[in-house]
Amino acid sequence: MLRKRIIPCLDVKEGRVVKGVNFVNLRDAGDPARLARVYMERGADELVFLDISASAQRRKTMTGWVRAVADELLIPFTVGGGISSAEEAREIVALGADKISLNTAAVENPGLIADCARLLGRQAVVVAIDVRRDGETFDVYIRGGREKSGLEALSWAREVERLGCGEILLTSMDRDGTKEGFDIDLLSRLTATVRVPVIASGGAGTKEHMAQAFEAGAEAALAASVFHFGTLDIGELKEWLDGRGIAVRLDKKARPRRDGN
Repeated sequence: MLRKRIIPCLDVKEGRVVKGVNFVNLRDAGDPARLARVYMERGADELVFLDISASAQRRKTMTGWVRAVADELLIPFTVGGGISSAEEAREIVALGADKISLNTAAVENPGLIADCARLLGRQAVVVAIDVRRDGETFDVYIRGGREKSGLEALSWAREVERLGCGEILLTSMDRDGTKEGFDIDLLSRLTATVRVPVIASGGAGTKEHMAQAFEAGAEAALAASVFHFGTLDIGELKEWLDGRGIAVRLDKKARPRRDGN
């Protein structure tokens, strides 16, 4: 049985973890490597790091903090932001990341998804889809949520799966940071559209919200501020989910890294 995953997300700007509401009004939440170790010790299944200013500033991911995080972690972690070629993706994995996440670059060059999947294996390629509602339409946004792409989310999800991504990170921009719950309608539609695992993101505020995401078909639930600022404890959340009949990994033992360190 595949167990559902709890994934803290750390948005990184200029080497520091930040958090805001609806992708704006950012405030400092700490050092990436220090927070990575804290979350590992508290029982996180994986971590996601997104360099949220890299694409908007049209620069590469800052590799210094990636290396520092890899030195601290014994659980899988994903890095996204500023990756615009398969070679850059390979560099991030060589620094110690288990997966890379593509968003803006994938929209502008869909072939990049296939290139990364061929080079790294599709299990290492995550495509992040940032979505804002416009009535009954789900619009895809890029450049850290600053620019409308012209793509429709469900169609784009089908395309990224076809191109070889191994996982989709779905973020509701309307719910981001609000703690009002995931967009279950959007999540349900997307998980019914694709066969690859979907990570739910945007709006987590309570244990019930996490359960709702899993019941809607998500394989993992991602959150930031509720973990950063102590609203939810990962261990307590997992115990509660287990009691509700949702399969999660209850032990906090980290797996050994691929390099044996």
